[in-house]
Formats: sequence, structure tokens, C-alpha cells
Amino acid sequence: MSAELVRPGQGARVQAPALGTAPMVETHALGRDFQVGSSVVHALHDVDLRVERGELVAIRGRSGSGKTTLLSLIGGLDRPTAGRVLVDGASVSDMGQDALVQLRRRKIGFIFQAFGLLSILSAAENVEVPLRLVAADPRVREERVAVLLQLVGLGERARHRPHELSGGEQQRVAIARALANRPDLLLADEPTGQLDSGTGRAIMSLLRAIVRSEGLTAIIATHDPMLIDLADRAVELRDGRIVDGAAGTS
Repeated sequence: MSAELVRPGQGARVQAPALGTAPMVETHALGRDFQVGSSVVHALHDVDLRVERGELVAIRGRSGSGKTTLLSLIGGLDRPTAGRVLVDGASVSDMGQDALVQLRRRKIGFIFQAFGLLSILSAAENVEVPLRLVAADPRVREERVAVLLQLVGLGERARHRPHELSGGEQQRVAIARALANRPDLLLADEPTGQLDSGTGRAIMSLLRAIVRSEGLTAIIATHDPMLIDLADRAVELRDGRIVDGAAGTS
């Protein structure tokens, strides 16, 4: 059955095709400009990208190459200046705010470099936040949180607050939180950027294992060459343009 995404304040609907009939992510001639004083910064230019279901794709490039901008556009956190973004066949670029909120809450999981945990909440309570936002049943919330903390190896740390956890443990909590609502797509922006190389590699290995076990598609922005070999495919951004790896071979 296809899904319908309603644009607020309009009768028009964005029709998404049935699961499995489209790549998980497509961008077409995607561009994003920013006005900085009297100048225009071209963050992305004519980006055509295709990510198949089940792929773990690394977006690589130097700082300022457009990695974060690309993830923000795919995740519906920002609007493109030109072109289109499709997730699971639905045009993210055409969605209204209500539809974007539902997309982010139910279909996409986000992992950020800065972890983004709420300091007053325990690890378990942080993971539970997305489940509360979709009004999941309390018993379902409790069971899902327990399963996810075990999955990331933190079952015994559920009651600890972020300041009582190491950087690697905090990122594991952030990963569990991103998986809470069983998203189809995982977007991670420099998820190992605040970690030492050994911990970073362990986190990337964990993400790869989770993508396989949970049947997810993942796009991970990184400039760390040690992590890129753990991805199925690397896409290189340079000055806002894809210079290598835009489409897979499958």
C-alpha cells in the first residue's frame, strides 16, 4: 500500500510509492545557495545521488565541501535552492511542515557529531524521547529502549546520565535513540568526529552491524579515511559537487 503525505493548508497530497519500488534516496540537480552579506555561497551544485536500499554510503570530503548541507536536505532539515530530494520515492522538497515532521519522526533517524543528548535525562530516557513524540504505548517504549541499549552494548548503563558516560558511550546512546522508531534511513553527520580513532572505528563498525541486522539504509558523512573502507561505497564531495561515486553499480 502506498503512503500519503498531506501538505498543511492544502488539499494536495504527496503520493509515495509502495515500499521497495524506488531507491531509498535520490537527488536530482540538487543545489543550495546561502546569502552571506552581499555574497552568495554555493554550498551544493547540481548534485545527482542515488542510494539503494540496504546500502551503507560514506559521504567524504573536506570541511566545507557540502557534506552537512547534503544530509540536511535529504533529511528535510533544510530546503534546496534548486533540484529535488526523494526519500523512499516521496518528494521531500515538496512536503509541507507537518509532513516533514512525520517523515523525520518515523522514517529517518539522525546521528550528530555533538551527540545531542539531554543532560538531565538518563541514557534510557534519552532513547525513549522519540517514542514519546509518536505517543508509543508505555510498555512498547520500555521494551524497545531495553532492546536498543542491549544492541549498542549499554544495557548496564541505562540509568546513567550523559556526564557519567564516556564519549563513545554517549554516541552509542545517540545511535540507540536514532533507531527508536525503526527508521528506514539513518543519516549520520561526522558521528566519530569527537572520538579518538579507536573508539571512532568501533562506532563505525557498530553502525555497519546495525545497518545489516536492522535492514537499514545509512548515509554517513565523514572526512576520516580510516572509516571509509567500512562503507559499501564512498561518494566524494568537492566544493559542493560530487566528483566520484554518485551511483552504485547494482
